[in-house]
Amino acid sequence: MNRHTLILLLLCVCTAVAGQTNTSTHEHHHAQEDSTDVFFRHLKLNELTVTGVTGDTKLKHATAPVSIVGAKDLRATPSTNVIDAIAHQPGVAQLTTGSGIAKPIIRGLGYNRVVVIGDGVRQEGQQWGAEHGVEIDGGSVNSVEILKGPASLMYGSDAMAGVVIMHSQPTRPEGSMTANISTEYQTNLGLIGTSVDFAGNQRGFVWDGRFSGQWAHAYKNKYDDYVPGSQFRQTAGRLMLGLQRQWGHSRLTWSCYHLTPSIIEGERDAVSGQLIAAVSPTSYSKQLPYQQVKHYKLVWDNSLNLPSGVLKAIFGYQKNRRQEFEEHHHHDHEAEEHHHDASEPALFFKLHTVTYDLRYLTNEMAGWKFSAGVQGMWQQSENLGVEFLIPAYRLFDVGVYATASKQIERWTLSGGLRYDHRHLHGSELMEEGQVRFADFSRNFNGVTGSVGAVWNMTDHLNLRLNVARGFRTPNMSELGSNGSHEGALRYEKGNQQLKAEYSLQGDLGLDFTSRYVSAQVALFANSISNFIFIRSNGQVSVDGDPVYAYTQGDARLMGFEAGIDLHPVHSLHFANSFSYVDARLKDQPADRKYLPYTPAPRWNSELKWELIHHEHATVGHRHDGDHRHFTAPVSVNNLYIAAGLECYLKQDHVYSADDTETPTPSYTLLNLSAGADLMIRRKKVAELYVAVNNLLNRAYQNHLSRLKYADTNVVTGRQGVYNMGRNICFKLVVPIKF
Repeated sequence: MNRHTLILLLLCVCTAVAGQTNTSTHEHHHAQEDSTDVFFRHLKLNELTVTGVTGDTKLKHATAPVSIVGAKDLRATPSTNVIDAIAHQPGVAQLTTGSGIAKPIIRGLGYNRVVVIGDGVRQEGQQWGAEHGVEIDGGSVNSVEILKGPASLMYGSDAMAGVVIMHSQPTRPEGSMTANISTEYQTNLGLIGTSVDFAGNQRGFVWDGRFSGQWAHAYKNKYDDYVPGSQFRQTAGRLMLGLQRQWGHSRLTWSCYHLTPSIIEGERDAVSGQLIAAVSPTSYSKQLPYQQVKHYKLVWDNSLNLPSGVLKAIFGYQKNRRQEFEEHHHHDHEAEEHHHDASEPALFFKLHTVTYDLRYLTNEMAGWKFSAGVQGMWQQSENLGVEFLIPAYRLFDVGVYATASKQIERWTLSGGLRYDHRHLHGSELMEEGQVRFADFSRNFNGVTGSVGAVWNMTDHLNLRLNVARGFRTPNMSELGSNGSHEGALRYEKGNQQLKAEYSLQGDLGLDFTSRYVSAQVALFANSISNFIFIRSNGQVSVDGDPVYAYTQGDARLMGFEAGIDLHPVHSLHFANSFSYVDARLKDQPADRKYLPYTPAPRWNSELKWELIHHEHATVGHRHDGDHRHFTAPVSVNNLYIAAGLECYLKQDHVYSADDTETPTPSYTLLNLSAGADLMIRRKKVAELYVAVNNLLNRAYQNHLSRLKYADTNVVTGRQGVYNMGRNICFKLVVPIKF
């Protein structure tokens, strides 16, 4: 079955199922409140709250496509970082560098086109780099909200592809104190993870403190054995203190995140073809080259309840220190000679960011809701190393917006407008008497907006339509790069003449939920003017790295996500989803017509059997003369077993000019998982999870893995480094209530 036949078949099935609307009232489902039951969650979709343009809104009234990943799903999903945990959602993928670093991709777009929100502010940590991940501790994330499509109306520049909102756990109820301890082990890379949390609410004084850590050695696969440089270690801490009153809340949150990933270079022995390792592959010690990333964040979140609405004010300060350590270098130039050794960082970026967000949201008045706000950011980036990739720079932007929504019987209408201004200044740098970076300034202005509607046709069937205009300014890497990027295995050159990107996207969605079937179809078409991308220019740098340069052109992206979940009986679920995006540059020859690094079409399938029951086990005898048996109230709840397939179709829609990108063959991964809640006297004392990813130990390369383009194995002829082989994850979560 070829790609187009499979796509057509899935669309027909989902559309046909969605058309079988049932207007009768569904029966109440008697599942436990914390059940992982998929059907139970589907019935609750109309009660879920998401972040809308006019404040919190019910999911059934959201005009743009939104995915929600709940706390239990996050805990049950084996992953090495928080982006890895959500990358299986329809329309979402990840750009990876080994096992410790991942960047979110939404509908084929990533990097600075996706805004990540943590603790209420946009995460800023030099995200322009291909091997720069998201500096958020997965242990502190309680749920994730994924907004697909242009969200510039609420978040300004950079939210062209969508927004990933990381929600921390809600504040505890009045008078309560809770703790949570989780630990996990993953066999393939020896990952040891732990996270400890203590939170409470006493007389309106709220707090939440957490410490997390992860340590992993090199991962392995069938072709490469262990992959040197893929080890990493991460530690993170978070402390929230605040007041929760009837008038609103005021909370101060401090967090720190330290990540030390080694860098996979993919160098091989010229005779054996084996990857060259500097330390034992099962050692948790770092090896050169490696990065040290330290991210600190302070957020002051305020909300004031007024008679006619809510006034919100969120201020944030972030400091990101990114250092790259390499092997000893000795540079001998005609003009001068200088050294640096492995104890000094070669590249050293220090980024300061201040964000502000003031907004007012009205209460509902005759079906109307309004909001207005001003938000923006100030940044300063410094170059403190002895090697340079991008200029030091300063940035300032400000945006103002207004939105409105109206509820009319079964219709929800919403829309808004926004204006943004951004100023960017790159500083001059002289190196050995020559200009490495020229002094320059750019100003960008953008007007964006969106309009959408939801028709709740019945209690089971919803139709959504949304049209949005997105806006993104070039980042400093795209404008000013001029240097070897060790982590990206290439020399990068910027272009100071780049224009701002503008997009116009239309979304059409249909979702249907019934007792036995749930189905969703979401189609989108996106036209982007001045799309910025990097490609090889066919040259080689002095150090032998391929030279990549930033350029731009007009682009068109079209695709869809389709899903169907069959649950003929309460405990059995057969869920399927398919994601597809076709991304092209307009008016280009065959070898240049596809956008580089577009995710391959993907089909996910899972068969899940849920056994929700309680058992009372006989655990012993009395020895005090009474020979009666006694029964301890031990039970298991939310017990499930599941088998899943991840099928990635062949991706031959590549930008092949100058060997920028190569096709990736299809592959299928088989996964197994199981989980349960351990209950004592009807109280949950632990959650247990076991999951096996890539059960058959398939050797594969994800199309978005940058390690595809590392050195060729001279013995086997295979280019690049392969993804992780079979991995078994064991996880234990212990909740404690005081």
